Amino acid sequence: MEEKELEYLEELKSILKEDISNEEKKNKILQYHESDIADLLDDLDSDERQELYKILGVENIADVWSHAEDIEEVVNDLGNQKIADIIEAMDADDAVDVLEELDEDKQEEIISLLDPEVKEDIIQIRSYEDDEIGSKMTNNYISILNTNSVKEAMKRLIQEAADNDNVSMIYMVDKDDNLIGVLELRELIIARQGTDLSQLIKTNYPIFHAKDKVSDIINEMKEYAMDSYPILDENDKLIGVITSDDVIEAQEEELNEDYAKLAGLTEEEDLDESVFKSVKKRIPWLIILLVLGLIQSFTMSGFDRVVASLPIIVFFQTLVLDMAGNSGTQSLAVTIRLLSQEENSNKKIAKAVFKELRVGMINGLVLGLVSFTFVLMYLYFANNGVESIIRDGKSLTASFTWVNGLKGGSIVGVSLFTAMTVSSFIGAIVPVIFSKIKIDPAVASGPFITTINDIVALLLYYGLAMMLFNVAF
Repeated sequence: MEEKELEYLEELKSILKEDISNEEKKNKILQYHESDIADLLDDLDSDERQELYKILGVENIADVWSHAEDIEEVVNDLGNQKIADIIEAMDADDAVDVLEELDEDKQEEIISLLDPEVKEDIIQIRSYEDDEIGSKMTNNYISILNTNSVKEAMKRLIQEAADNDNVSMIYMVDKDDNLIGVLELRELIIARQGTDLSQLIKTNYPIFHAKDKVSDIINEMKEYAMDSYPILDENDKLIGVITSDDVIEAQEEELNEDYAKLAGLTEEEDLDESVFKSVKKRIPWLIILLVLGLIQSFTMSGFDRVVASLPIIVFFQTLVLDMAGNSGTQSLAVTIRLLSQEENSNKKIAKAVFKELRVGMINGLVLGLVSFTFVLMYLYFANNGVESIIRDGKSLTASFTWVNGLKGGSIVGVSLFTAMTVSSFIGAIVPVIFSKIKIDPAVASGPFITTINDIVALLLYYGLAMMLFNVAF
């Protein structure tokens, strides 16, 4: 915990212990941000939290809970009716986040105690999948009828502002809740009486549908950088908005999911989930990687006579495999970053893949020449008398000649050049293929692409050794 945060916590604790009225304590505590007060909840025992609830009241506790990270223990201090009262005072999306931290039975009990209108909003948000933008929307917005005058719109704004703090964008709808356009607060404030509001609204405004995938539209939201965006249902009726804070949260969730996929997980893991759930998330890709690992082992076993004849080349196997993996990972990172951008044409993607192929080829050529030189020197000067050659079933040894040194250096150099070239191409083309067949390109990362590259590098390395030293299968 940061030093500044610790200072806040100590200051808030001292306020709770002061010999002053609860109203005075409340005024002092509310001078701190709700996020700091939320951190305080985890630092108090049950009795102290109960005292804090009594001081702040339902409305303020609702704001604090919206910023709390570990809400389950905090919620269990209260009875279901009190929890329901606080949840009713929260934005619907924040209420859903709190409910999801509780077990299913408790969720249903609390939902049954909610006001019908609040219950309907929560059920609507929960009806969408986690990867759909509808699951991130909020009912915290202000809408006005397209028939309202400037005076009527201002009156509506003042009435709604007490319960909805997202006032920078005002949504104009018709009597059937069809979105007409978006009005900026500034435009309404400076509008003269008698001005037709339809002349002030923006009709070409970014809109999204509740079933749109978060991963598909997050970049578009970042590009516009608006305070909020309207969310429509399948009938194009306004049902909610997503705020800039929600966009940041959604982006963080996307990054966490991509990070999980880099580790070969199907989705992000919850630290508090059961062992069985964690196994269920990890096992699918581990099975795929097991199959690929077996293929890699079978590939290696197919060159057992090469290893028996030329055991020294095993020393340089990891060099070729590692460099091929590094090259493939670099191309993979560049390609995934390109695919994450909103505007991508097939021509642009093809150009990027071809570029990665050329980059891998040049890097492979340079590093192949360097490795060829060092391996040649090592084999000739540092490895006299350890060359193993099998003839007529008998193992013979002889000093490395320049010819054999050149062959050994060539195996490593040419294999490195070829493996880095091929791996760069694989690292670029695999995520493109995954994207085309609607699989998240991030799952092409990490262990998956590394194992594929290892198999290719092994075939190249030992295949070349077998040819140059005339070793039969």
